[in-house]
Formats: sequence, C-alpha cells, structure tokens
Amino acid sequence: MKIQTALLSVSDKTGIVEFAQALASRGVRLLSTGGTAKLLAQAGLDVTEVATHTGSPEILDGRVKTLHPKIHGGLLARRDNPDHLNTLTQHGIDTIDLLVVNLYPFRETIAREDCPFADAIENIDIGGPAMLRAAAKNHGTQEGGVTVVIDPSDYARVLADLDERDGTTSYALRLELAGKVFAHTAAYDGAIANYLSSLSHAEPAQDHTPKRDAWPRTLTLQVQQHQALRYGENPHQSAAFYVDSTIATGLLGSYRQIQGKELSYNNIADADAAWECVRDFDSTACVIVKHANPCGVAVGTSPLDAYQKAFKTDPTSAFGGIIAFNDTVDQDTVEAISAQFLEVLLAPAYTPEALQLLAAKKNVRVLEIPLGDGRNPLDIKRVGGGWLVQNPDTDTLTLDALKVVTKVQPSEQQLHDLLFAWKVARHVKSNAIVFTGQGMTLGVGAGQMSRIDSARIAAIKADNAGLSLKGSAVASDAFFPFRDGLDVVADAGAQCVIQPGGSIRDDEVIAAANERGIAMVFTGMRHFRH
Repeated sequence: MKIQTALLSVSDKTGIVEFAQALASRGVRLLSTGGTAKLLAQAGLDVTEVATHTGSPEILDGRVKTLHPKIHGGLLARRDNPDHLNTLTQHGIDTIDLLVVNLYPFRETIAREDCPFADAIENIDIGGPAMLRAAAKNHGTQEGGVTVVIDPSDYARVLADLDERDGTTSYALRLELAGKVFAHTAAYDGAIANYLSSLSHAEPAQDHTPKRDAWPRTLTLQVQQHQALRYGENPHQSAAFYVDSTIATGLLGSYRQIQGKELSYNNIADADAAWECVRDFDSTACVIVKHANPCGVAVGTSPLDAYQKAFKTDPTSAFGGIIAFNDTVDQDTVEAISAQFLEVLLAPAYTPEALQLLAAKKNVRVLEIPLGDGRNPLDIKRVGGGWLVQNPDTDTLTLDALKVVTKVQPSEQQLHDLLFAWKVARHVKSNAIVFTGQGMTLGVGAGQMSRIDSARIAAIKADNAGLSLKGSAVASDAFFPFRDGLDVVADAGAQCVIQPGGSIRDDEVIAAANERGIAMVFTGMRHFRH
C-alpha cells in the first residue's frame, strides 16, 4: 500500500521542510498542525490544517487538536481488515499512512533552573504521544501499515525506502521505527513521572509551585544498547553495553574507536576508571589502570614524561593495563608505550604519526574521547531486589579548604603533592592509601579490609618498584581509625598526610603526627569507593 497521506506535527523543526517537500514531490498529501503547518505553508507547500481535515477547531489553547476520530481512526484502522476499512468509508475517514511527530520539549523545559511549575505542566504533550502510540501499534504486517517517525535522522531512510519500494515502506523499517517510538514515549513519560514524583506533597507556595524533594519517589531510567559484548566479567556471563540517550561531553560513552579488537566488558569498566581519573587533572597527565584501580598516575611536561613517571609506580601491574591521557598522544609517547603490553589506549586526540605507529599493533584498542566537564547525573549500584542511587562523587578540593592540624606546617610543594595524592585517592578502591611525590604516584594500596594493610601494601609496591618514599606525601580516602596506620606511612618515609579527619581518635592520630614530625591536613571530606 502506497503512502498517500502524511501528518506532520513537530516541535523540532530540523529538516522538516525538506522532508515535507520530498514527500510532496512523491505525491503524498500533507496534513499538519499549528506552527508546523505555518512553516510548511511559508515554504510554498500545499498543506491542510488538521482542524480543516477534522472539521473541529483547536480548542483549550491548543490542548485539544488531534484527539479526534478522523485522526485516530485514520491511524489505527488495520489495512488488512475489511471491516475496519468499511468503517472508515462509512464515516468519511481517510487513512493516515505516515506520521511524523516529536513531542513538546518537557525535559528541556524542566532542565531550566528557573522553570515555573506551570510551564512544566503545559509542556506535557498529550495529543502527540497518543498519535505516536496509535501509529506505532498499527505498524502493520507485510501487506502494509503506518510508518511513524520521531527522529529527523530517520527522514532520509524513509525516503530511500519509499523510492526503493515504489512508494511503500518495508515491514522491517516500520517495525524498527515503531519500537523506537515506544522507547521514546516511555522515556518521555518516565521524565514526567520523575519530575512529578520529586515534588513535595506539602501545600505549594502562593505561586502554586510545589517544592522539589531531593529524590523522586518513582525513578524511571532508560538506556540504549550500544554494543552486545562477547561476554561479561567472566566468559560464562552474557553482557551488553548500554549508553544514555544523551551523553554529556567528556564521558566514556561518547568514545570513538579508531582501531583494535572489540571492547570487552572489563575493557569498558577499566577504561572508564582510567578516563575519569585522568580528566581530573588540568595539566598533562597519564593514568594506568589495572582491575579498576590506578596503578600509576603522573603529571608531566609532555604525555611521554607523564607516561614514564606513571609507569615507574608499578611496572608489574601495568602489564596488560589501560592507559589514558588527557592530552594529544604523539609519536614519542606511542614508541614508549609500545614496549609494554596494553589492552586499551584512551586520549582526546592523536597525531597522524602516532596513529601510524599504533596501526602496527592491531590488537590494541585505541579510543578517542573529547575532553569535557560532563558528569553522570546519578551513580547507581545494583543490589538484591533494589538499587542504590546517589549523586556522583565529583566534589573537588582547593588549598584554602585544607585545615592544618599539626605543629609542622606543610610547605607549598607538600601542599601540591597532597592535593595530587587526594585526587588519585578518590579513584582508588577503599580502603585507599596513596603515596606521591613530585607529581607522580609512588605506591598505591587499594581495596583492603583494613586501612593499615593498604598502607603496608602501598609501601611494599613502592619498594618493589625501587621508589623511595622518603619525604613523600600520603593520602588516605577516609580517616585513620588508630595511630598505627599513620605510623606505617611515617616509617615508610612520608613527611605529610592528607585525610578527612572525623575519627573519635583524631587527637591520638594528630599527637602521633606531631610525635613523628609529620605535617597533616584534614579535608572534612571522605572518598569511599566500593
């Protein structure tokens, strides 16, 4: 069945005039509403207003315009059902074969900090979702059905299908677009539910705007499959990689893979850990990650300098690791990293010479990710029968926020070393202890059940790498519960410590630091990472 009549009603006008012109040139009759109809008419197209088509004017300030049997009958009548088609004839209803709709910008409206409640409510689309659901339900059979489009990026595909199939669309395309519609309307309704269920049940203020609570009582999330993975964390587990419908600039989900084997579940998890750590630094930095923990982090005068320093921290763990840079990777850097086995390389850009060298290492997965300050709005962890949801740990620390609690005052260099250590510690699994000095990690202790064991492991790592901890700075992601952990880092050679403070034994730990002649600062902020 050829497409004879199309209804176009869009809030996103991208490409709609050109699409309508292409449809008209193929003999398709155009119906439209409001602003879309006006735009098409201004472009010289012969377009019929929906109000004229239905014989019913738009009412209630446009709240009711497409909720009419001549619209929904035209969308919902099955083309392979003679009774349906006879009913349309009896009531003078034409079929609508193509529906092009996108919805009022509800999510964009509520994203404004000063969005009035009334504006949010008025941007809840009613007629649009009703038409979309009707058309998607009636995508039909192999013999024919309604083609429904919500995304301007699909206009060209529809036109190509029409030309290939002599004015009809394939069932495969209609089915795909119908699924896309229901995903879209589900996300749209989910956004409304999230918004309304986050409003306080208390009486609203005089301006009729309810207050928003911290968290919605019903949380609806939607993600899209980006890649079906070969397996999950282990070969006997199946897995897939999903991404947000809109990815903020700078997040891993926006990666472009330049070369290499397909990313695995663990590759993606470790790459994210490396990327989140390296983009925390303003100066040129390199992060090497193994099993979700940084095993080497450094800043340098160049990517090569940063890499060489980061690699020194733990050459053994760096084998088979993930390497991330926050600066353009050049030929010298690639020549250096080619000496080690690595799984994934991440950077915002690569020089042509670097890419030429990397091409020889065909199995290395090379990812390009634009730098940016985008952050995930939510941090989510699955537990049995539920979800733990929190704001991400993105708080940063400045020098003026530090509280010196010891008799010894840290030097300016020590303060910079402490802040460097603190940045790294935020990305290390708890309990975390990080030794640093001169812009590089010297020893990292991660994921132990006791803080003192993390301290011991960090010191052992440094010794194994042949790195001296004399005069080093140490970060602890949470407070020292006893003085024993402080004694371990002091015995290893640390001369300054950064930690949150807040223990009932803070006085004991401060006294130990004074006894050992160590400078210690409190942050008042903890960085547990489980």
